[in-house]
Amino acid sequence: MKEILIRSFTGLLYISLLMLSLLNEHALIILFFVFGLICMGEFKKLINYKSNWPYFIFVSMYLVFGYWQFLMKSDTGLIPATRILQVITIFVQLILIKDLFSEKKIPLFISKRFLISTFYLSSAFVFLVLIANYQGTYNPLILLGSFILVWVNDTFAFLVGKNFGKQKLFEKISPKKTVEGFIGGLFFSSVASYFIAIFTETLNFNNWLIIAIIISVFGTLGDLIESKFKRQAGVKDSGVIMPGHGGLLDRLDSIIFAAPFVHLFLDII
Repeated sequence: MKEILIRSFTGLLYISLLMLSLLNEHALIILFFVFGLICMGEFKKLINYKSNWPYFIFVSMYLVFGYWQFLMKSDTGLIPATRILQVITIFVQLILIKDLFSEKKIPLFISKRFLISTFYLSSAFVFLVLIANYQGTYNPLILLGSFILVWVNDTFAFLVGKNFGKQKLFEKISPKKTVEGFIGGLFFSSVASYFIAIFTETLNFNNWLIIAIIISVFGTLGDLIESKFKRQAGVKDSGVIMPGHGGLLDRLDSIIFAAPFVHLFLDII
């Protein structure tokens, strides 16, 4: 009972911080800045990366893109810079997907650690902020909708998998995940996308449905990839900052991996 209460309290605190930060653009930037630093610390331990360069790169990249207009005195160059970052980030993430399915262990040579700490983790927080600034104006409802889809997908993937799951999705990496759970999460997040489209009045239902599919697919892949990093490190959780939940990276792994793909879709439409 005590463990359930602790887990509920930390989960509620996490959601409350996120919801309150959405009310103000600068509050959101600051919160994700702190989240990013914490996740970077947890990730560095997972991949046994001793260098402090990832912190410097994260701070530089995050502040440049988060305050581009203030630093550059205009929007000039933001779109090309964002697209270059997007291409490199997605390329690195595709390599991680390849490693997930084709390698017993994700190779972690020095240059690979630098690449994934920069373009798997640091750039993900940049894209979270950029999603909230879709079309150049601050609109937190799109980011909020994306988080809701992650929570719906994770919740129903767990519930459906626990009650009806038989076929393992990726047993060697995450024994509890099932194909039935994945399909259940995808189905209910697709249903949720309809209500998000109605209540947020941001994008139409077709666009939210595609975002739901992107988040379900790439969010699940992100969860599996982080699980593989944890298995290689021989740990259950990425950290202990959230009692009952593990590390902050454990809570954000899905949205971190899906964010660049969501932003790419928003660019396309």
